[in-house]
Amino acid sequence: MPAEKLPVSVCMISGSEAHRIRRTLESVAGWTREIVIVLNEEVSDGTDRIAAEFGAKIFREPWKGYAAQKNSAAQKAGQEWILSLDADEEISSGLRAEIIRALAPGNLAPAITACSFPRCTFYCGRWIRHGDWYPDRKVRLWRRGSAEWHGQNVHETVVVNGNIGRLKNDLLHYTMENLNDHLRKSMLYSDLFARQRRESGKNAGWLELWFRPWWRFLRGYFLRRGFLDGWQGYAIARIVAFETFLRYAKLREAQTDKAGPSGKP
Repeated sequence: MPAEKLPVSVCMISGSEAHRIRRTLESVAGWTREIVIVLNEEVSDGTDRIAAEFGAKIFREPWKGYAAQKNSAAQKAGQEWILSLDADEEISSGLRAEIIRALAPGNLAPAITACSFPRCTFYCGRWIRHGDWYPDRKVRLWRRGSAEWHGQNVHETVVVNGNIGRLKNDLLHYTMENLNDHLRKSMLYSDLFARQRRESGKNAGWLELWFRPWWRFLRGYFLRRGFLDGWQGYAIARIVAFETFLRYAKLREAQTDKAGPSGKP
């Protein structure tokens, strides 16, 4: 740990996350100066009480979407640097040490306004280090005012004004609790994808419906060596391919419903 806490505001948004947010907060406690959490206004499972144990500044707000909610948290930060985390993530000891070194005076070039690092996911008892899920590099650390979240639903990204440095240690990710959880999220993500494409006026052709799922499996399992992650790597590649099929099948379904029946049987 540094002798003094770093000028970092940890910014988070959260729903009902009492079952796992403590792990996230423990990974940033003691070396960052500020923790800001924007809670959904309906949360009542004790997430706020756990956050208060770590001295977090807690704000309750109605849900505005992922990007808007995360920008709201960042706007409340008072430190020079913002570290944006989700409640299912944890700063590894190696990444913590690397961030501390990077933010030491004179170590980071003035032109660097943000840093990215790889994210490693824990899935069905195994850390996934190949395939489509790794390195899954994310920008989560930036100088206040130099970046903001953009996008809709669950596909939000950080847009940075300036140069991005690359750290090498992992952000740990505990997103999928089991296979059922993965399948449930695949259904949700495919619904969101189809809705966004419909709203933007984009359609799906037969080539996308047929080719994209096969390509996602081949790319993740063979080209990106998902097979090195055991049966879990195979499950990820198959479910990702299935989700890709669902995305375009649901979009085709919506196109068919909009066009109406082509004739009597």
